Amino acid sequence: VKKIQIESRVLGEMATTQVIPVALKYQTELAKNVETLKNAGLKAELYKTQLELVVEISTRISAIKTAVDDMTEARRVANNIESMHQRAISYCDKVKPYFDIIRDHADELEFIVEDSMWVLPKYRELMFAR
Repeated sequence: VKKIQIESRVLGEMATTQVIPVALKYQTELAKNVETLKNAGLKAELYKTQLELVVEISTRISAIKTAVDDMTEARRVANNIESMHQRAISYCDKVKPYFDIIRDHADELEFIVEDSMWVLPKYRELMFAR
């Protein structure tokens, strides 16, 4: 219970204070780029990719926020269970599954967001750091 409780709190905090803000910042830059290209009179097909990225980032940010909120609620419910055994089952079955959801969306954002903006170490940086 304690291990999953701590991990879920840290994951939620990292998602809301590091992943989402950086993704929003990059999304804003892309949206400004789309607006600039649109105002320059370019055809929509020439900034289609940037627009698709803005939509994908929005979708993933929303999914992370929803999963963090749902995970927090599941943790609150689990904490109110008297039996430690049942509480452990609840943490395992109701809280922990959100880890993968949050992680999957954050991993995809890691691939999209510009390297210089991403505040956390990227996998390739961890794998090939000397």
